Amino acid sequence: MSASKTKPYVFRYLSCRNISAPEDEQAGRRVYAGHAPASSVLELEDDENVREYLVDAPGKARRSPTLVHQAIRKTLRDNIDDFSILNGGMVLVARSAEVDDKNKTIALVRPSIINGSQTQGELRRYFEHAGASEEEVVDPSIKFELIVTDDRDLVAEISISRNFQNDVRAISIAGRRGQLDELEKAVQQKYPDAKLRKSETDVSADDYLDTEKLIQVIFAFMPSSVFESLGVSDSKVFTYSQKARCLKTFQRIYDEKDGELADVYAYCLSAAGDAWTLYEKWKTHQKFYGTRLRSIERNGNEIVEVPDGIIFPIIAALSVFLKKTKKGWSYQPPQAFDEKELIETAAQAYKEIADSNPWVMGKSKACYSTLARVTSIYAKLAG
Repeated sequence: MSASKTKPYVFRYLSCRNISAPEDEQAGRRVYAGHAPASSVLELEDDENVREYLVDAPGKARRSPTLVHQAIRKTLRDNIDDFSILNGGMVLVARSAEVDDKNKTIALVRPSIINGSQTQGELRRYFEHAGASEEEVVDPSIKFELIVTDDRDLVAEISISRNFQNDVRAISIAGRRGQLDELEKAVQQKYPDAKLRKSETDVSADDYLDTEKLIQVIFAFMPSSVFESLGVSDSKVFTYSQKARCLKTFQRIYDEKDGELADVYAYCLSAAGDAWTLYEKWKTHQKFYGTRLRSIERNGNEIVEVPDGIIFPIIAALSVFLKKTKKGWSYQPPQAFDEKELIETAAQAYKEIADSNPWVMGKSKACYSTLARVTSIYAKLAG
């Protein structure tokens, strides 16, 4: 029986014991542990997990099996009788549970795997292959821990905590904690169909916007008055080369959005759409034609892609044209602003300061300041 959002999932078990601690009982939650037939976990959802099955996740790019997957397969193939003690088992969560000792079943409401998606994926693979052969299908036992709680935030924290041994990436943690939801809605104000990548398994470039890149661009575009509130010791060069730091900083901003960093968070949401629009525009800006920068990808006379190392100093320089209004931050370059002049300055900095290396340019404070001087002049002239 498959798990349903409305109908209880009948979970079959072999042994089950209530191991709730006094703290669990005081908090109104229960914890069970035991063994179950492996076949009873095949249809469980894993939507509460920060990491779904990484090999054949529906709609995801196919990935090669890791050493973990290969070890599970080997046990199921060569040593299935010891599967229950060699495998780490699964951690499940449910909003409520009714144990039927007579029939050895538990009726679970809104159940989900929060640790063990890789094991579930390999078990599905095992049963599919075994069922297709003429050999007898062995249904091994699997350990389980079941946490029954209706505390949504606690479920998220348990999922993150129980998966740390698998090196869960920060993007999955931020997504699971809901720290990217408002940012996604902000981007959708300008790109209605946009979906932010909120998990390491959201890998399709056609379906998801690169969240980490978006945050990097937002920080590069941040006006100096807001940027100073972050208390970072260096210039904006980190926005180009340190995407993990940018995501971590955004998580800090989110956590303090109702306190000292409220204005910074408001900027991030307000400017997200404009920042991404500028990034996409300058990545293929046709006025780069004629600059003869060899790192730019071309298709005949068409500019296909400009390296990020050139783009980030430009976006940082354009931040002087951000104006704070009653509705938030708005990008308002003066009419006299000549984008071609900024491109020519960028090309000169690329050649003379960065030695024609886009990676060096993206990390060069001198390149950022050189381009900023150009836009600052226009901003002063416009008043």
